[in-house]
Amino acid sequence: QGDALYDLATFILGHEEHLDDVIAGYGTDIDLDVIHAWSSLRSLLAVRPLIEQGFDPFAPGCEVDVLRSRM
Repeated sequence: QGDALYDLATFILGHEEHLDDVIAGYGTDIDLDVIHAWSSLRSLLAVRPLIEQGFDPFAPGCEVDVLRSRM
């Protein structure tokens, strides 16, 4: 995507409890709203391919569960 925050969002997807530790390593101001937006977009875009490959994105811990946890 060309955005370092997209990379961070992908890296911590499903494990946002580690976000503060990851951000601390960067030592700069990070817009958490942008990270959450990228993470949400990535999860939404992954639903269809997962279904097409026979996976259940609604299973506990999967994409839809991650999206619901942010509500």
